[in-house]
Amino acid sequence: MFPIRDHNPSTKVPYVTYALIAINVVIHLFVMVTVQTDRELLEFYTRFAMIPAKLSNGEGLPGLMTSIFLHGDVLHLAGNMLFLWIFGDNLEEELGHVGFLLFYLIAGAGASVAQWTYEPWSPIPVIGASGAIAGVMGAYLLMYPRARVDVFVFLIVFIRIIPMPAWIMLGLWFGLQLVNGIGADPLEGGVAYWAHAGGFVIGMCMMVPFWIRRGGTAYWLKTAGHPPHPDAQYGRLSRSNVPVVPRRR
Repeated sequence: MFPIRDHNPSTKVPYVTYALIAINVVIHLFVMVTVQTDRELLEFYTRFAMIPAKLSNGEGLPGLMTSIFLHGDVLHLAGNMLFLWIFGDNLEEELGHVGFLLFYLIAGAGASVAQWTYEPWSPIPVIGASGAIAGVMGAYLLMYPRARVDVFVFLIVFIRIIPMPAWIMLGLWFGLQLVNGIGADPLEGGVAYWAHAGGFVIGMCMMVPFWIRRGGTAYWLKTAGHPPHPDAQYGRLSRSNVPVVPRRR
């Protein structure tokens, strides 16, 4: 299951969110064009990814930042940019353009540190914007826990778009990161679950002062836990024109 949109998009143009999406796409295209062999890819990751073992030796500090602009493949990139597009605009309006950019970069670097803490001697490169975006999601949950998010659910034969409160969708996502992270082998490649979980917690904690400034729980009561914008007017999904083919006995 994954989100496809929220019901209270920002009323202002989220320039930084769009710019971050564009930068990530351009960098990925550049890597696809310029890095042709496995050797070149290894050298590229050695230079720009976050490698926990190098960090433990006091090397590769720039990788804490550069790694959050790299992606393994198109699906990795598309999934991260979808989450950023959905949850970034409201937070950018709340923090301002410069504030949101700083928030994003700090959350991304903090997420990398969280992954390093779990596997300090792993030689496996860590890349992806998901730690920074997890920070955005954690902050979004604190500010707008009852915001409605349309979630695409695909379970073999069950395919639906279901609106649900952000606290359910994001809470489930965070819980999955913890469960999967506990069972992950730090010496094997795969998903950096602790970067996700760490970024989520860091983003939520960084947002606490802004939430308190807005009134804390009183802000939730004032806005009903939604972003302070009117609901978007999405059209109803029309019935498919594809004919139903009956089963043959």
